[in-house]
Amino acid sequence: MELKYITASIVYSLLGIFILVVCFIIIEKIAPENLWKKIVDEQNVALAILAAAFMIAVSIIISSAIHG
Repeated sequence: MELKYITASIVYSLLGIFILVVCFIIIEKIAPENLWKKIVDEQNVALAILAAAFMIAVSIIISSAIHG
């Protein structure tokens, strides 16, 4: 019985991570410039904070949708 819940948790966690990555890739494609390059190469802290806030917001939405 517990194995069922552990398996469900792992599957939903992987699904949530996958959706988060897909959302970030979509935002990356929509943005006029390469966000990852700006964050890593140019050390743009404001853009890094914005990306982190986006990831937290999407994570909360995904977890609410999965949890029910």
